[in-house]
Amino acid sequence: MQIADQTRRRSARRRRLGAAAASVGLAALALAACGSSDDGGSTQGAAATQAATTAPAAQPAVSKKGIVDFQTPTAGSGKGLKLGFIALGDQVPFSKLVTDSMKKNAQEAGATLVVCDSRLDGQQALDCAKNFKTQGVQAYLNFQVDQKLAAAICKAGPSGPVIAVDIVQKPCETSFMGAANEYAGFLGGQAMGKFAKEKWNCDYDAYVSLESTASPDASAQRMGGYRKGFQSVCPGALKHEKVLDADRTDAARTKMTDTLTALPGQHKIVVVALNDDGALGAVAAAKTAGRSNDIYLSAQGADPSAWCQIKSNPNWVADVGYFPERYGEIGIPYLIKAAKGEKIPNELLVPHQLITKDNIDQVYSPKDC
Repeated sequence: MQIADQTRRRSARRRRLGAAAASVGLAALALAACGSSDDGGSTQGAAATQAATTAPAAQPAVSKKGIVDFQTPTAGSGKGLKLGFIALGDQVPFSKLVTDSMKKNAQEAGATLVVCDSRLDGQQALDCAKNFKTQGVQAYLNFQVDQKLAAAICKAGPSGPVIAVDIVQKPCETSFMGAANEYAGFLGGQAMGKFAKEKWNCDYDAYVSLESTASPDASAQRMGGYRKGFQSVCPGALKHEKVLDADRTDAARTKMTDTLTALPGQHKIVVVALNDDGALGAVAAAKTAGRSNDIYLSAQGADPSAWCQIKSNPNWVADVGYFPERYGEIGIPYLIKAAKGEKIPNELLVPHQLITKDNIDQVYSPKDC
């Protein structure tokens, strides 16, 4: 991918020059706050304010440390093991793809996989962990949504290794598996910045960030990466920045409706989203308001729910592929290793790819768009 290749070349040059910035890891953004506003996000969070007022003059370093390759588990490698997976919520298309991938790869490895759907509810995830302990699960993957309940879930679950999926699950987290959040955000932000530069010479009207207070670490890293990527092309303070707690379609539809009302007569509104769910809600809000041509989007995930938008909506500028249908090709092989007492990396991050209308047919071949 051209953008990704450019990023790699720049990173290589920085390493050869010994730039200290190249050592910055994904954890650096964990200190940032994920600002939100219940009244539609007209106020900025602390992280947003800091990012906006300290825009870098040149493209910043974004670490790719921890990114691993997908791998097919060895047949029979999981024989005799009872593993678990706490799903995020299979009503979410992305989550359903992850669940199906975990099941498929556990079966190929010959392991028994106990799946429990938390249905986007932390208390349900707590019950899942208790059930895993009762059933004698030896190691499990945890994709539950409420980071604040992670410690209680850890305590309730079995004592074996735990791989967190996309959302931090400390203190029992053996490894974090999922998005390379800052890098993925940077790819999407840089693509949006290039669009804004080419179309408006960076003279846009507002910057709206759809984030998540339930998953503050992932949100701060990913959306902080967006700011870095966008400002690497359009430097300076973000214009009329609004941070919305809107990572699900319904919430994004409601809050984006309020935001559009607060931005009358604005026709160049940049919308960046933590995931495809939020971006789809923003599209729905703009359509209802008769302002579909006023918002320009960059999202994360590139799951099937967004394929036709990526392919056919000229205002859906970019998306970043997470390949949830292949998550089991990372989670299951490494969970098996951990269950057998082998040391695994602290981070198991997805090899992301920028997805646009120009390459989606080669990557996914969407139908009926």
